[in-house]
Amino acid sequence: MKLYSIEAGFFKLDGGAMFGVVPKSIWQKLNKPDENNLCTWAMRCLLIEDGNKLILIDNGIGNKQSEKFFSHYYLHGDDTLNKSLTAHGFNKDDVTDVFLTHLHFDHCGGSIIRDGDKLIPACKNAIYWSNQEHWNWAVYPNDREKASFLKENILPIQESGQLKFIELVNTEDDKLNKTSFTENISIFFVNGHTEKMMLPQIKYKDKTIVFMADLLPSIAHIPLPYVMAYDMFPLTSLNEKKLFLAEALENNYILFFEHDAQQECCTLHQTEKGIRENEIFKLSEV
Repeated sequence: MKLYSIEAGFFKLDGGAMFGVVPKSIWQKLNKPDENNLCTWAMRCLLIEDGNKLILIDNGIGNKQSEKFFSHYYLHGDDTLNKSLTAHGFNKDDVTDVFLTHLHFDHCGGSIIRDGDKLIPACKNAIYWSNQEHWNWAVYPNDREKASFLKENILPIQESGQLKFIELVNTEDDKLNKTSFTENISIFFVNGHTEKMMLPQIKYKDKTIVFMADLLPSIAHIPLPYVMAYDMFPLTSLNEKKLFLAEALENNYILFFEHDAQQECCTLHQTEKGIRENEIFKLSEV
């Protein structure tokens, strides 16, 4: 097995929304905002080469939306999904599986491209993986979250016939539930950010790496109260963070961050203030 960090570019989001109830006087030291109170965030995906499978976890915001849409998010940097795949010797046609942690536009927008007047899967040879409960949540969204679920990112996957669902497991409040995806990949299901978001847990070089998606968007979100205002159920997120961090500390997990603009990975240790980051490093150093 080989793992590759795939950089799909940077975008900006409101710092207050990203840090929830944490005051700006504190969070601005962790991610410096611009004059509009916007902070830079990565759209970092993960490519897993495992036997005859090439699995892409999330795929960024894509490039098919309108200029007006993109103007709200200030995309910048030289990285793109295609450029990053090419840098590692791959292209989208090589991908066998696209694993979507959830269907918010900054995680799944690269799933679909425009081909003339048609919308088609970007990875034409891949199976696209979601789960039935989250799919229903995204296709029939609530009024608060519907701006994050864009039908042009979602429905063409199903229409292509390339969509498959991962079997759900029952979730309980006092533990994190997981299921198997492949021999080397398991999945945590969490519900605070959005319904049935999936976090891949990967066995790699006798270590365990967890793709954090939006449970922990960045290293700065490790402290328990640092919960995004974007989360649908903040207290659920708080409890899921607590359960995950305890398990991650006990088992020496490596955390891989999708949105941290500076840092890719870290381990954890116990401090007087609670569980915090310990060693910080790049995925290529694992």
